[in-house]
Amino acid sequence: MSVLPSLETGGERCGGTTDVVTTDEAMFADAMLASYRRAIASVATVSRDIRTAALRLAAVWRAGGRLVYAGAGSSGLAAAEDAAELPGTFGLDQSRIAIVLPGGTAEPFRIDSAAEDDAAAGERSMTELGDLSRDAVIAVSASGSTPFTVAAAAEARRRGAFVVGIAHHPASPLLIGADASILLESGDEALRGSTRLAAGAAQKAALGMLSSLMGLELGHIHQGLMVNLKADNAKLRERARGIVAAIASVSDAKAAAALREAGGDVKPAVLIACGIASMSEAVNWLAAAEGRIDDALRRARVNGIKGEGPNKGA
Repeated sequence: MSVLPSLETGGERCGGTTDVVTTDEAMFADAMLASYRRAIASVATVSRDIRTAALRLAAVWRAGGRLVYAGAGSSGLAAAEDAAELPGTFGLDQSRIAIVLPGGTAEPFRIDSAAEDDAAAGERSMTELGDLSRDAVIAVSASGSTPFTVAAAAEARRRGAFVVGIAHHPASPLLIGADASILLESGDEALRGSTRLAAGAAQKAALGMLSSLMGLELGHIHQGLMVNLKADNAKLRERARGIVAAIASVSDAKAAAALREAGGDVKPAVLIACGIASMSEAVNWLAAAEGRIDDALRRARVNGIKGEGPNKGA
């Protein structure tokens, strides 16, 4: 028998220990699955905190600020993965999204463990971003005490950024110093010290919820669909056509016509498919509704739009 201790982050444990026979694959697999279930459960307990933080992130984005993701090691990779998905999924401007890792983003998949201890580098990473007073920083650390990440978050906050801290230990420096703290008490790791597993699953789920709820608040999700996706390949162009057809309840041919008129942009294409006469008019209704399709349609219909779709009778 071998005792596999709980997640070790910064010398502390997140929970108790679990006895597992390490040579028994089935038992070890069960232990891993149990740890994943606890990890996801830990995200559910802080869903309100995640929702609150997401609203603030949406406000920062609407006001023209940037989103900066910061982390080191596997936590940094989880943060970088979430950041990288935002332009394609929600059509967010890539130039307003930054990823801060100890070794930079040139080689994001080469983890430099020693660089995690460089607090000065964390401070410099935020200084190099210039004015942060309109921006938001999402900092992730399993222990909540990684020197690079804690220093980066502290410097960002000192420079006026809104800081979201995600960590697995209460009273950790990262959570104490953040404007919005998300504590993921994910419990034991089946593989001692490997925070890419249960802790990583909790982080990925929390980050995905955070950015997706932000997208929802920005009006980039409608009826569970990605209505602000960047349709830059054949698969996504087909998906965009399906989204327009589903929301507007029109044929694929009408959806395609609306997308052509809208230059491939899904939101205005939906409005055009619902009867709004032109791209410029659709853009104006969306602007008045802060990007929300349902509100834009409501406003337009109040003003006489019948929702008959473009090319009626086609």
